[in-house]
Formats: sequence, C-alpha cells, structure tokens
Amino acid sequence: MSHDGLSMDRDPAPAPGVPRASEPPGAQPLTDILLRPPARPSRPPAPPPEPERAAVELTIDGVTVTIPAGSTILEACRAQGIDTPTLCYLENLTPVNVCRVCVVEVTGSRVLVPACSRKVEAGMDVKTNSDRVRHSRKMVLEFLGSSVDLSTAPSALGYIERYGADTARYGPADAPSPAGERDRHEAGHHHAPPIDAAQTVEQPVKVDNDLYVRDYSKCILCYKCVEACGEDAQNTFAIAVAGRGFDARISTESAVPLPDSACVYCGNCIGVCPTGALMFKSEHDMRAAGTWDESAQTTTQTICPYCGVGCALDLHVQDNAIVTVTSPLDSSVTDGHLCIKGRFGFQFVQNRGPGPA
Repeated sequence: MSHDGLSMDRDPAPAPGVPRASEPPGAQPLTDILLRPPARPSRPPAPPPEPERAAVELTIDGVTVTIPAGSTILEACRAQGIDTPTLCYLENLTPVNVCRVCVVEVTGSRVLVPACSRKVEAGMDVKTNSDRVRHSRKMVLEFLGSSVDLSTAPSALGYIERYGADTARYGPADAPSPAGERDRHEAGHHHAPPIDAAQTVEQPVKVDNDLYVRDYSKCILCYKCVEACGEDAQNTFAIAVAGRGFDARISTESAVPLPDSACVYCGNCIGVCPTGALMFKSEHDMRAAGTWDESAQTTTQTICPYCGVGCALDLHVQDNAIVTVTSPLDSSVTDGHLCIKGRFGFQFVQNRGPGPA
C-alpha cells in the first residue's frame, strides 16, 4: 500500500489498443471508445412512393374518359374542360353539398347528384348539360336571386345569365328585416311568408369591429365560412348555422357581436366567402364612398413579415395603398388561410409619414 492509499498491485494501464486482463477477449478498449469520432446520425429511410391510383373509365356527355380512382365527378369534368358551376365548393374546404348548382345527372340515379363530392365509378354515365340538369340549376339560381343580394357575386351573376334564370318571377322583394330581427327568430318556428312578395334576407349590415363587416343580405348559406372557422382551417368555431328553413342564418354563439364572440379575426371566413357577405371593412368603406375600383388594382405577391412561418400573401393595391390581403389557394404553406396579422396587419405599411426634408 502506498502513502496515497492506492493499491500498488493493481494492473498497470495497458497500451492503447490492448485490452485489460479483466476484460473479456475481443472487448474494445475504453480509450478507443472515448477517442472514437462521433458517428453521424443516419437519415431515416425515404418513405415509399405513393402507389398510383387505379384508373376509372366512365362516360361524360357521351365521351369516354379515364380518371384516377377516388376523383370526384367535378374533377373529372374539369379535366375535360367542362365548366361546371359551383358556389359552395372550394378546393381547400370539405364539400358540404348545399348550393346544388353543380348537380349532374347520373344514369340509374333517382336524383341529381352533387358533382363536387360524388366519387367517380367505373362505367358511370354522366350528363352535365341535360334539360333536367339545366332546369334544376336555373331554379336554384332563381331562388337565390329572388331572396339574396348578389350584386357582389360575379360568379353567381354569370350563372344566372348562362341559365336564363328569372330572379323576378316570384314577385317584388318583401320589406327588409329590422336590425337583429332575424337573429331573434325562434329555431323551428314557422313564420308565414308574404303572399304578394318574395321573401328576402335583406337586413342592415353588421359593423361591430374595425376589421371586417357582415352583410347577411348577401349570404347564400354556402357554409364556407363555417368550414373555414371550424375543422378545415382555424378550429375556432366562432360561427355556425342557426335556425331552420328560411330562418336559417350564419350566427355567432347566442348572436352576440363579434368582439364578444370566440372570433380571433383571422379573416379566413372572408377569404372563402363567394358573395361579399363577409368583407374587409376597408373594401366596404371604399364601396360606400364609391372609390372601390378593381380594374385599377394591382396584385403583388410577397411573404408575410410577422413571423418565420413564411405565409404567402397577395397584396391588392389601389392608388398606392393596400386595400385587401389574400393568400393563394395553391400555397403549400397556407392553403389560402392566414392569421389576423397576415390578413389585417398591413396598416403599418400605409403609415409612411412625410419623407425626409
């Protein structure tokens, strides 16, 4: 025993690469393990390529076409260049089949089917422009045009002209509802319709915040705003459909104003609205002042500066000022959806102030 209390009879340190006597044969010396350079992490194996979908053969308007299995009739029609009208459909939302202007005739089906959600099937025979289809689309558009203000819905106006819909055939429009009256209607209670006038959803515009307005005189109940506020985008569920029949309307919980609701002002409901029922307050004010002019507007693509996500923005500019902001549907980052900063946070650009003296 030495003076430091350590045993003098322990094994001396072996030479590098030589195992200690107590180590089993073939063991790797500890020094070699410690001095070994760190191994580079291996990359995970690449996922296998997605299998190609089987092809389905069907007939559309007498023409045999081939389309991948799982496609919808609407996708098959568009692939053939057939302009099938849609109002409630949007590529980045779940189809809800409520507008019924995309219906087509399928041989063997008792009723017309919605092209936006019906999947193609082998041997299916589809007619997109039969008398039955045209008559159905015409009546739907007449119902909408007789009760809803479609003045800011260019696609709907185009469809009305295409199908020769007479929106005045049900008589003059009934008197508008006073502010809040439709929100107070009891769900499921039948309200007698007017005898000599067409029912209307006309009512005062809801202006309760500085970002966007709700003009439900222009609402066709396409459900797009509900889907965007719900599971398809924001998952806030601030709005939903209330009431039944002609009393059905889009509403916040208990019809409270937006500032008192669960709304987070992402504006995704505006981005999907096809009629202008939901609109930037900047656009609404310019329209009221008669200064809104889309023909004088330019669009500039950029990236949102507020965070590192990299959301794609389309800035709509008129008279050297940003008037609205959208996001392209085909953006892999946003799928057309934004947050409150990306949608409404452009005011700081306008506050440029005077330049240097």
